[in-house]
Amino acid sequence: MYVEQIMTMLGLSDLQLALAVIGLLILIAVAVLNIKYARARRKAKEIYFSDDRFAREPSFNQGFADADASGRAEPSFSEALTTISAPEKFAIDPRIDCVITLRFDEAISGAEILAEINAWTDLEAQSTARWMCEGLNADIDAAEDWEELSPEGSYSELQLAIQLASRKGPIGVLELSDFCSRAQALAEILGSQIDMPSVSTMLESAKELDVMAAESDIQLSINVLFDEPCPWGNFDALMRQRGFKLSRNGRQYEYLSKGVVLFNSADLDPNKSVTQVTLLLEVPLVSQDERAFERMLSEGVEIAQAAHGRLVDDNGINLSEAAVISIRQHLDVLYANLEKSGISAGSSTASRLFS
Repeated sequence: MYVEQIMTMLGLSDLQLALAVIGLLILIAVAVLNIKYARARRKAKEIYFSDDRFAREPSFNQGFADADASGRAEPSFSEALTTISAPEKFAIDPRIDCVITLRFDEAISGAEILAEINAWTDLEAQSTARWMCEGLNADIDAAEDWEELSPEGSYSELQLAIQLASRKGPIGVLELSDFCSRAQALAEILGSQIDMPSVSTMLESAKELDVMAAESDIQLSINVLFDEPCPWGNFDALMRQRGFKLSRNGRQYEYLSKGVVLFNSADLDPNKSVTQVTLLLEVPLVSQDERAFERMLSEGVEIAQAAHGRLVDDNGINLSEAAVISIRQHLDVLYANLEKSGISAGSSTASRLFS
């Protein structure tokens, strides 16, 4: 009754009241995250400057190391790193990233920036999305391009980015808000100007990106059904003869081109004779120029002929020419849609999005 009176006094409808409540909850969540970040940063900074064990820079995308037997709790390190790096190197891409730019009135050293980012690894919760950092080198002799941060470098601008979507789905509001709060706090500490898109805009972009990715995330398969079980030794020899390589797990065969996997087989049991092999192609991960489907189809035909088998669909029915033509037509549309979105198949951006 009391709520209805307030609504009447303010002239609010049920929808307007609900939206106001949601907005208030988001503001409270952002405020809580800001407080948590400030406390974590203060604590990390005290540790950083009071203990020389933290003089090395941690890997930017790695998590925390558990306390060792001596009771010490240190950040996770790979080898002696002097730059922020990830196991795989990718460039920030505004097509799939929320990009926040920090601009400095005077160039700032990479060591000073790294000292502040070092505190991020001591937050209670770590982002599940890929996030990166790049700097614009202020050295007049350096190439005018964004690069990984180096303690010896000097930078006029800084870019922080977090990936908006992946196969796990779009980024969540709390995760994105937390990242933006960290960037804002870093800008204040470094005394920089900040160019940051709104959280609501980025959440909408994340949803649109996720929808596009879901529509394009296609895996094609070709099944070769053998008339009689093929002994593993004979099958292994045939696959190697056709240019396949056994994967590290010993259960899949991979077909490579220029060192990149074009397609692979489904899991097989090396202790059993093979009755069927399924070849799989992750369409958005392979460039259209590789003609991966045609090559996979050709290999399927060759394997079937050599081992007395036949190509079948997922229902065990012989694969028809009409079905192959239909697949080719759908592939043309899929590749065209990826190009239209600016994320071409086989690109590093596609590799990130469809991971």
